[in-house]
Amino acid sequence: MMDENKQVNYTSQQLGEPIEVKQAMTSDSPAQINSNESGSEVTEQVAAQTNVPGDTATLNQQNGVAATEKIEVETADLTGLAQQIEALKAQLEERSTQYMRIAADFENYRKRTSKEKEDLEALVKRNTITELLPVVDNFERARSHLKPQSDGEMTIHKSYQGVYKQLVDSLKRLGVSPMRPEGQEFDPNLHEAVMREPTDEHPEGTVLEELVRGYFLGDRVLRHAMVKVAAPKENTPPTEENQSSPANS
Repeated sequence: MMDENKQVNYTSQQLGEPIEVKQAMTSDSPAQINSNESGSEVTEQVAAQTNVPGDTATLNQQNGVAATEKIEVETADLTGLAQQIEALKAQLEERSTQYMRIAADFENYRKRTSKEKEDLEALVKRNTITELLPVVDNFERARSHLKPQSDGEMTIHKSYQGVYKQLVDSLKRLGVSPMRPEGQEFDPNLHEAVMREPTDEHPEGTVLEELVRGYFLGDRVLRHAMVKVAAPKENTPPTEENQSSPANS
């Protein structure tokens, strides 16, 4: 064995290799090298086996923390979405309330303007017809007072009476109708009493005569009728003889 080492050293010196390398090569046998390698592998395996439970626990802990953080983030997101939904619901309800209020205001405005328009049309119509009623009165007075004697007068009479009839027909188409108060009970909402006539032939308050004709426009009074109303007949005052006779008796 020593001769082999010497031979190796001699050969090494000839080749120019360092002495330490030679010693290392000569000192380490294959058995020793294998034993060292086996020992290191066993140590690494033991260390790896020893470190596995700790790494697993750490990994599980990290996974649990990550899962918790993820749940918290998702919960926060859901809370934010729920708040946004509630805000949108409140906004929608507010807009719906505003829409209903505006719609109600517009409907009231439409009804009010329509009513004002109808009232204005009725007022204009009423005023126009009222201005024409004196013309009708004059035609009626002329018909009652004028008595045509000749053919020419009769022709003129028929002419203006034709105009009167045309005017009356036009008023009827507009909804004008005359009152017929004779014989009815006096109604202050329809009649205007301008005369009172004592009589025992009719009950008190009965309309005896229509002096100026009244008219309706639809179901409303266009002009009140001026009438003469029945009044109770006054008793004849007693004479002086009738007054003294009880005293003498």
